[in-house]
Amino acid sequence: QVQLVESGGGSVQAGGSLRLSCAGSGRTFSDYAMGWFRQAPGKEREFVAVISWTGGTTNYVDSVKGRFTISRDNAKNTVYLQMSNLKPEDTAVYYCAAAEDFGDNPKGIDYWGKGTLVTVSS
Repeated sequence: QVQLVESGGGSVQAGGSLRLSCAGSGRTFSDYAMGWFRQAPGKEREFVAVISWTGGTTNYVDSVKGRFTISRDNAKNTVYLQMSNLKPEDTAVYYCAAAEDFGDNPKGIDYWGKGTLVTVSS
């Protein structure tokens, strides 16, 4: 089992920045690719970003490329999502996720955090 706890959400004006953190515990954190999904009101959960277990490979949904950066510190069992130039359409609950085979389909995720709310006002 892996437990994931997100932090760092909040309210920010458009153009602002936030950094989300996800602390993991349980099974060996570095065994998993880690990433973030988000879910806006009335919408399906969508993939945002993923980072490989080594940290050497990252991937992002097109809408956040150039604005969001994912990173991880396996020594601290923590993954981060630095979000810059935030837009109102980034408003959502952001979920930390872990999977041995991480894809952009939420059904393939092995473990989820409970989520943290990000609200971006115009």
